[in-house]
Amino acid sequence: MAFGIDRTTTGMPSFEGATGWLNSTPLSAQDLRGHVVLVDFWTYTCINWLRTFPYVRAWAEKYQANGLIVIGVHTPEFPFEHDLENVTRMVGEFRVTYPVATDNDFAIWDEFANRAWPAVYLADAEGALRFTHFGEGRYEETERAIQELLGIDSDLVSVQAFGLEAPADWDHLETPETYVGYSRAERFASPGGGVTGERHSFAAPDELKLNHWALAGEWTIRPAAAELHQAGGRIAFRFHGRDLNLVMAPPSLDSPVSFRVLLDGEPPGSSHGDDIDEHGEGVLSEPRVYQLIRQPGRVEDRTFGITFLEPGAEASCFTFG
Repeated sequence: MAFGIDRTTTGMPSFEGATGWLNSTPLSAQDLRGHVVLVDFWTYTCINWLRTFPYVRAWAEKYQANGLIVIGVHTPEFPFEHDLENVTRMVGEFRVTYPVATDNDFAIWDEFANRAWPAVYLADAEGALRFTHFGEGRYEETERAIQELLGIDSDLVSVQAFGLEAPADWDHLETPETYVGYSRAERFASPGGGVTGERHSFAAPDELKLNHWALAGEWTIRPAAAELHQAGGRIAFRFHGRDLNLVMAPPSLDSPVSFRVLLDGEPPGSSHGDDIDEHGEGVLSEPRVYQLIRQPGRVEDRTFGITFLEPGAEASCFTFG
C-alpha cells in the first residue's frame, strides 16, 4: 500500500483479459495515454466497496474535464455476480457512468496482482502506476494524489452518503463479515454442525453466543451459499453493530421470495434497514446485498432473525457496519 505519490515507474497492467465492457468500447493502454487513470476494483455486493463508491463517483464527475479516466474493474465474488445481466442492472442502479471492465476470469485482477475489494490504482499520463490504496478510508489522500497527477489544486469533493453507502459505525462494530457457504463459514451454531452439499434439516439453538449464527429448516449448504428448500426456513445471528446486511438471491428474477425480519424476537420498528419496513417485511427480488437492520440508537448485542415465506432463497454473506 502506498501513502502519497509513489515515485516508481511501474507500468499499468493490461485490460486485455476483460470478459466484456460496459459504458465503453474496450480500452487499451494506447487509448489511455495522456490521461490520468483511476482503476477501481469492485464487486457489486461488497459492502466495503459500496461505502467507497460515493467518492469514486464524485471524483469521476469532478475531474473528467481535467483528463481523469475512471475504470471500474468488476471482479465477481459470488456466482451470480458473473452474470452480465446482473452486473449491467447494478451499474444502472448505482448510476455508474464511467467504463466498467468485467473480469469474470480474474485475468485483470491477476495482472495487477490485486488482493482485495475495493482497491484503487492511479496511473499517470505516461501509464506509470503512482498510487495504490486497498479498502475503505484515506479519501483525502487519494483525491490529493489525483490532483497532483492532474497538476491541479482545488477543494476536495463533498460527499453525503446514505443507505448502504453510508460509512460504518466503526466505534461500535464488534461482529465480522460472516459467510454462509461452507467454503468460508465460521461460528456456525446449529446442533450437529454444518452438514454440507446435501439437503438437511437444521435447527437453531435456544440461545446464540455473540457472533454465532444458525439455520433452521430444510437447507443445502453449498460452497458459496445456503439454499432453502421449504417455506418457513430461518437464519438467526447474534451480532453487535449498528447495521446488519445480508447478500441474498431469489430462485430467479421471476420468483421473488417474501421474508420477515425480527430483532430480539420483535419487529424491528425504527431499527429497520432500507430493504424492510418497520414490521420487518421485505421481498427478495434480485441477487444483491440487502440492508436489513440500521439501529438509530444505542448499539448492543442483539439477536437477528430472518424467516423466508417461500422456498428457494439463497443466503451468501452477512456484513455489518
